[in-house]
Amino acid sequence: MTHIQSIRLLAACALTAITMQACIKSEPPNPEADIESFTVPDSLLTGDVFIDQSNRKILLYLDPEAFDKGVAPVITTTKGAKVSPASGDSIFFTGQDNVYTVTSASGENRKQYTVEVVSIGEWDWQFEKWLIHDKDKYQYVIEEDGGQVWSSGNPGVALSGVPKRPDGYPLRATEDSESGTYAAELVTLKGTVLSNLVGIKLFAGSLFLGNFDVSNAFLEPLKATQFGQPFTGKATRFTGYYKYTPGASYQDREGNILPGVTDSCAIYAVLYTGRTRLDATNIHTSERIVATARLPDGSGRGNFTRFDIPFTYIPGRSATKEMMMAIVASSSKDGDQYRGAIGSRLVVDSLAIIQ
Repeated sequence: MTHIQSIRLLAACALTAITMQACIKSEPPNPEADIESFTVPDSLLTGDVFIDQSNRKILLYLDPEAFDKGVAPVITTTKGAKVSPASGDSIFFTGQDNVYTVTSASGENRKQYTVEVVSIGEWDWQFEKWLIHDKDKYQYVIEEDGGQVWSSGNPGVALSGVPKRPDGYPLRATEDSESGTYAAELVTLKGTVLSNLVGIKLFAGSLFLGNFDVSNAFLEPLKATQFGQPFTGKATRFTGYYKYTPGASYQDREGNILPGVTDSCAIYAVLYTGRTRLDATNIHTSERIVATARLPDGSGRGNFTRFDIPFTYIPGRSATKEMMMAIVASSSKDGDQYRGAIGSRLVVDSLAIIQ
């Protein structure tokens, strides 16, 4: 190759590079402003950290020493976003809210996450205090101190196009209570046009100790239900009150009516080892389960009926230092398989774990 040919080749390459740069636009800044992970050393936790994206809360399950001394979480955000306080900064629990502000790389979006330390003192609930989700308008129950230990399928149902009002969701408060002003009402509802596209013909009303992972609501809905809260002590009995009316027509997963089949409710408690939560795929089958207390008959009850169920401990399985307790109620026993009767109604009140 001659010297002139070499110069021409270099010029051609340069021109090509310039042309390509002119054609390729730079990637725009990321508009997302999410906290994706919030990591605290395992030794400081009694349960896994849960990021509630729906309500923009970070739920911490801390041992007493970590609560007293504070923690320094390591935080990851969506690409390019900035968080304040910064990742690695210490936060302390002095009675004031710890709030993280996330600003997207583009600067156009900002979200705030509130840290909530979750603990359960007395293991009994009257379901007297309820709030309404700001955006989706479903109800959820809170503790007297404002904490949230109960969840439901409502956040997932909100994605399906139901009416944005409390009675458009499967779980809501009711004044039809056994004692006090309110109880929890669970109703099996007809699926929506959107949910039908993914094979969900009905939504069973659910209430459970734990969290709902809205990111899995449609892709892996059974894994979205994260059952359980940290538990210490010896569980002996599960007590409470309920009333139940099954819906008129029981249907299978495809929506076909099954003549002669009557819906039934489910109410149960499960004690298991570890601190990573079980979900609807393994709450009945996991080898981590130590004991269960299950309502034996979920048929109709016109009036409030008290139950007092002893825990049955599984031979050969022992409690460990880290334990979780799940309580689950559903207006359709087979609702996790999208089978049941539209209109089935379960009301629960005054639930308790006796130690």
